[in-house]
Amino acid sequence: MATDPRSLILSLLLGAERSGDPTLAVPELLAAAALFGLPENAVRVALTRAAAAGLLLSPARGRYALGPAARPLADAVLAWKRLPERLVHWRGDWLAVHVGAAGRSDRPALRARERAFGLLGLAEFERGLHLRPDNLAGGVEALRERLAALLPDGAAAGTVFVLGGLSGADSARACSLWDTGALDAGYRDGTALLAAWLDAAPGLPPEQAARESFELGGEAIRRLVFDPLLPAPLVDAEARARYVRTVERFDAAGQAVWQGFLARARAARATEPEEIRR
Repeated sequence: MATDPRSLILSLLLGAERSGDPTLAVPELLAAAALFGLPENAVRVALTRAAAAGLLLSPARGRYALGPAARPLADAVLAWKRLPERLVHWRGDWLAVHVGAAGRSDRPALRARERAFGLLGLAEFERGLHLRPDNLAGGVEALRERLAALLPDGAAAGTVFVLGGLSGADSARACSLWDTGALDAGYRDGTALLAAWLDAAPGLPPEQAARESFELGGEAIRRLVFDPLLPAPLVDAEARARYVRTVERFDAAGQAVWQGFLARARAARATEPEEIRR
């Protein structure tokens, strides 16, 4: 798996939050990085830079947790476990965001907005007008709040409103904004892949199990985080529900694998000099 030290550190700390303890010690992070072939010096540099950028906090000497700059995206990622309660029945209306006034000249703001729209399942219907089905709990007000949380201070989200009364042709065009066939195939294939790994996991060497659970689990959760959460009949909602349940089982198994891996890493380095263990 090709990864960079900062992404690995942030992913590991996200996993730590799911396990109940939001912090990891430097030796634990270094052991995990070694599992993916990342050199120790690169990890230490990444820790220093991420802390300076506000992505990490150090609540105790030699321990790190996610910082305020990582919080909005981290909360969006961790929300996958509440996915079923985020959906309501779709009555045919759309949530809309018009960004014409926000413009496209500010490239960093544009990238932030595109990432936020991707996390919220918004797709461009016409230039400057993005839509998604109005099937999210909280409706338009919740969408405004989530956009405000995901965008950096001062970035304009655009005008957020409910859109109804589309013509039959426009409604069909709106429904075609997402590759629903690929989404359904992803649910089915992802369920089969994760279930097969869970069956094989008891026989895997510990380091292989840790590495594979990180890779497969990270991809599975990313798929859910960026899933547009479309309603039936646009997608196979039952297939998605089965996938979510399988990811939940996989996540629990992966957490157990990683708790064991980190415990062994702590034991292996417990006798090293303090300046190395920091």
